[in-house]
Amino acid sequence: MEDLNASKRAHKLILNNRRTCNLTGVSDVLSFDENEIILETDQGMLMIKGNELHVNRLTLDKGEVDVDGRIDSFTYSEQSSLGSKGESLLSRLFK
Repeated sequence: MEDLNASKRAHKLILNNRRTCNLTGVSDVLSFDENEIILETDQGMLMIKGNELHVNRLTLDKGEVDVDGRIDSFTYSEQSSLGSKGESLLSRLFK
């Protein structure tokens, strides 16, 4: 029998000089613009905020994303809490 945890990829975030970021363990890119990127990762939802943000490389089959720009913050939210209030993370973010 296959181990359920084996299907999850390792989530890693590497930040270099607040200008470039390499991420693994990314399941989906939910939205992005030059001030905010919202990613679904194996460790929960991740919001990246900054200025002049660009998604340089996106390889979802490998779960890899490269971002550059001025990165100001990373904010995680738990996947289990997404439906706890009866509304999605995106609807709460865009109020």
